[in-house]
Amino acid sequence: MGDQTRPETQKKTIPPYVKAISGSIGGIMEATCLQPIDVIKTRLQLDRSGTYKGILHCGSTVAQTEGVRALWKGLTPFATHLTLKYALRMGTNAVLQSAFKDGDTGLISHQARLVSGFGAGVLEALVVVTPFEVVKIRLQQQRGLSPELLKYKGPIHCAGMIIREEGILGLWAGASPTVMRNGTNQAAMFTAKNTFDNILWKKHEGDGKVLVPWQSMISGFLAGTVGPICTGPFDVVKTRLMAQSKSGGDLKYTGMVHAIKTIYAEEGLRALWKGLLPRLMRIPPGQAIMWGVADQVIGLYEKKYMDAA
Repeated sequence: MGDQTRPETQKKTIPPYVKAISGSIGGIMEATCLQPIDVIKTRLQLDRSGTYKGILHCGSTVAQTEGVRALWKGLTPFATHLTLKYALRMGTNAVLQSAFKDGDTGLISHQARLVSGFGAGVLEALVVVTPFEVVKIRLQQQRGLSPELLKYKGPIHCAGMIIREEGILGLWAGASPTVMRNGTNQAAMFTAKNTFDNILWKKHEGDGKVLVPWQSMISGFLAGTVGPICTGPFDVVKTRLMAQSKSGGDLKYTGMVHAIKTIYAEEGLRALWKGLLPRLMRIPPGQAIMWGVADQVIGLYEKKYMDAA
């Protein structure tokens, strides 16, 4: 079934590079604001002994025992990764949607929008997300702040040690669940964002209407809630696979399916959704921040260049 957007509102096309730039700027803002939630999520997902009693307890424990700065561990790779990820995601999605658009009406079907989002998620997972998250998670799981006591001294040192000890493919540990998680997430997110913009604000892409930031943030927040619930197991498995080091001896998990079976057998079904609440505390607000910025950048382009044309 085709999109309900009117043909006349689709005649203007926003170049993929504009969407890529808008996403990268939004990614920087998101990373800076929400890094502590990501650290807490990672610690909860790696906690097999019940050290942390919940989100607040985990955050306060990290701050008290390791210092407040520990809540921003891994910020450099996280910010860089989000900047590149959103640029690639937004640009790829725009290119794929352009390829699927009907040449006469300029419309794109809901199925094509889902496929475009999934394709963008798969590409970002393989090119950007997996290696950056491996480094980020290795840094986040370390306890303490004293450099002499830490195995990994920083992002570059961490990446170098992983390559030396585990080979270049060590940076792509957990690639399979990451591909599944990101592909599903982006298929849902782009489709939901477009739907909420239409339903809530009567906004159609290319119509020249610029949402005010709070409108974009509401649409982005709602669009960002679906993916984490659907992809919880993939995210837990991804984190476990990325955290384990081949240099430490035999690997506990040999792959995505084995990890899911092992976690379910040893820790129960609920363990496959560990860290869901902090994900919901991070991803929807993150999408709200990103879209609040990205829509303004895209809107500025529409007003300055497309209206003039």
